[in-house]
Amino acid sequence: MTQAGRLSRNRGRSFEGVKPGGRGFVLTPEEAAELLAQSDDYAAVVRPYLIGEDIVEDPAQQPRRWIIDFATMTLEEAERFTFALAIVRDRVKPTRDQNRRRIRRERWWLFSEPVPAMRAALEGLPRYLASNVQGKRLLFCWCEPRVCPSNLTKVFAFEDDVECGVLASSIHERWARAQSSTLEDRFRYTPTSAFETFPFPQPGDKEPVAEAARRVIARRSEICLEREIGLTQLYNEVDDGAYRDLRALHVALDEAVTAAYGWPAAAAHDPQESNRLLLELNREIAAGRVPYDPFR
Repeated sequence: MTQAGRLSRNRGRSFEGVKPGGRGFVLTPEEAAELLAQSDDYAAVVRPYLIGEDIVEDPAQQPRRWIIDFATMTLEEAERFTFALAIVRDRVKPTRDQNRRRIRRERWWLFSEPVPAMRAALEGLPRYLASNVQGKRLLFCWCEPRVCPSNLTKVFAFEDDVECGVLASSIHERWARAQSSTLEDRFRYTPTSAFETFPFPQPGDKEPVAEAARRVIARRSEICLEREIGLTQLYNEVDDGAYRDLRALHVALDEAVTAAYGWPAAAAHDPQESNRLLLELNREIAAGRVPYDPFR
């Protein structure tokens, strides 16, 4: 498994979220509301702030914090948002002034890692996928464009239910576990080894994957919102035997993904076999024997 090659077509699709480099950027809901009330323009820099705990604990997988994000603005551009910049100047600049890295001292109003490549990849998308960085299981959610993802999330520049279904399937998670570092029963998702090596199904009729993904997300959302629980608690209960209908929907998703690859149905239920087939496909693509352009 460690010999899997990175696939060029996968690059530029998966990212680690931003790293602010200062707690002073983070706002309470009340502070965010005050800034947003200044003018509609403030929505460009006052954004909901998503961390991994939101994905696994919030019933709607929604951000519970806000953040001031000047993206890659110059100081002159940031000055247009007087009240937001004043907060950053007061809370962030004193600490940044002591930072050993000159660029962080001089650009104190910007995140230490603003991830411009991620911003460019998400530009124009009506939504994008995010997942937790580490945990017992890998969990995905859809995010609105205005949501700012933290470095405690992984970001995937996709808007289609097909890619959501493939990534949320056991087929992908088994591969990711084999390619990522682990700590006890938790694993840390690594985009370069887990995502960039993962061969997606080739173009074809993938609507069954999209439909299966929509059904999974709809049902889990229904349960979480009704009971006011997060995905971690939900899937712990599924592991214990609850919500067999949701488990069946996940099985249907795995089988739809397997069919999209053109594999025998049994591969959906056999981790070793699905990983073997993925590795074989990865090698064929890397060697140029199989054309690979899955996102057309």
